[in-house]
Amino acid sequence: MDRREFLSTTAAGLGAAFFAAGSSPALAFVQGSVASGDAALNSLFEKIFQERVRRYPELATSLGLDKGENAHLKSELDVRPTAAARAEDLAKLRQELASIQAIPNASLSQAAKLNKDVIVYQIETNIVPGAKFDIDSAQRPYPITQQGGSYFSTPDFLNTAHTIDAPADAEAYLSRLAQVGKTIDNDTVEQRAQAARGFLAPAWSIDLALGQMRKLRGAAAEANTMVESLARRTAAKNIAGDWSARAAKIVADSVYPALDRQIAAMEQLKPSTRPGDGAWRLTRGDAIYAAALEQATTTKFTPDEVHKMGLDQVAEISGRLDAILKSAGYTKGTVGERLAELNKAPSQLYPNTDEGRTQLIADLNKGVKDMYARLPNAFATVPSAPLEIRRVPPEIQDGASNGYYNRASLDGSRPAIYFINLKDVGDWPKYSLPSLTYHEGVPGHHLQISLAQESKDIPTLRKLGFFSAYSEGWALYAEQLADELGAYGGIESAGYLQSFLFRAARLVVDTGIHTKQWSREKATDYMVATTGFARPRSQREVERYCTMIGQACSYKVGHMAWTRAREQAQKTLGPKFDLKQFHEVLKEGAMPQTLLEQRIKQRAAAQA
Repeated sequence: MDRREFLSTTAAGLGAAFFAAGSSPALAFVQGSVASGDAALNSLFEKIFQERVRRYPELATSLGLDKGENAHLKSELDVRPTAAARAEDLAKLRQELASIQAIPNASLSQAAKLNKDVIVYQIETNIVPGAKFDIDSAQRPYPITQQGGSYFSTPDFLNTAHTIDAPADAEAYLSRLAQVGKTIDNDTVEQRAQAARGFLAPAWSIDLALGQMRKLRGAAAEANTMVESLARRTAAKNIAGDWSARAAKIVADSVYPALDRQIAAMEQLKPSTRPGDGAWRLTRGDAIYAAALEQATTTKFTPDEVHKMGLDQVAEISGRLDAILKSAGYTKGTVGERLAELNKAPSQLYPNTDEGRTQLIADLNKGVKDMYARLPNAFATVPSAPLEIRRVPPEIQDGASNGYYNRASLDGSRPAIYFINLKDVGDWPKYSLPSLTYHEGVPGHHLQISLAQESKDIPTLRKLGFFSAYSEGWALYAEQLADELGAYGGIESAGYLQSFLFRAARLVVDTGIHTKQWSREKATDYMVATTGFARPRSQREVERYCTMIGQACSYKVGHMAWTRAREQAQKTLGPKFDLKQFHEVLKEGAMPQTLLEQRIKQRAAAQA
């Protein structure tokens, strides 16, 4: 994810939540009737959304809204110079905030007040990086990393988000391809400027990024992944034209020269990067990490509080794993050592071949199908959006996350995609895979995001709402829910708890790296020793924490908020508690933790 994708996602994730037309009278009472200011607020939300779609062409495409009067956006990329774009976007955020705050609370219904609170919170959070630090994101302070920059995200965007069904779509693809060089050059200019201020990724991150750039650059132009994507998909649709040759010329004439310039710039800048791996190496690093941690967790927890929380959870979860592993015959060594032994058991490994990867993905699809059959036991509403499972593109697998989810387009033209990094299938012993699928797919990200997107009673702007603690906390809660639904078989329950142990260890590692000056090596050692995950997999995770700061803490902090809210609802409702109705809160869209817990209390009180 580069700055364009990150900013268009977070900036667009603001809006109003309305409630299902079929909600119970008790819930309708909590919401209250529509008030005089609601229409003005909703109109403003829609205006903000439409302006953002027009400002971010990539967002328009990812949502399937590059049609009709916005059709021209399908031929465009955001090619604004980065510093100018940041200033323009910051001014726009301030303007939006003032417009929203000008609508008095006294004129709003209870539901609209909640929506206003959510929106104001997110706008104010998004203003902080540019206003206080002159960077695009507190969580992503470096313009170019092993997981950030146009070189990393644009090929994947063109392949997965830009649909091709007609000749006009292919022409639009070529138009965008002709702008890729400009986006790469913009990144290079921004990285040079930020490096002068000390915002340059650690040397190992630069090395990984350079390796991926060279892979992208190394193939003959006609064999470049962006050229092959166009050629393959036009052929599949029987769209006549010399698409490969035209795309190859663009890549050779503009994309490759821009990559050459970026490679040269990063090689030149690399010796000047500051030592260390955490936010502490940055000017005002403590303040940047505090902002990143608050944005990721939507709390005011201090780094020390999060660190201790992680240590306590590691101890508690390790104790539960100890009993499971002993019952399975793994009795010697630490919990981490026994998990590492289990990871290497031949019965747990797929062949590290293309056939093995194909079988692994087939088994993941079986797991999704099985979970869909279980969902009615815990959900009153099940999403209809399809889910595809794909391998992370090999050209970016060295720096990519181990797994991640891309939402479907709003118009249904593109499915949701759950990506898994299969650089080495040894990273994925069989017992560990179900929890990943329940996290990224159903009942995790796919269910939560799709329910919001499919709701007919939530304005479009709110359907895109994103708070990491809410979404990642839900996905971790979904792994726990899968256990309640009986989805784990045998030793797979150790995989579920190992996943929780991994997220608890993240609290320790992220705060250790960014506030206690842990090195990448020390953090990886801790992760391997604690979780038993293979070192290459653990190191890729740690490397992500180093360059995407604070985000790793959102999972377990968010999970604790979801479980705490559910426990409170059960206490309030007693025998009246209905798990299916509890989960209906997902239709109200993402929100900060404090507002989520407040909203669940209101729903429970109304039902009581």
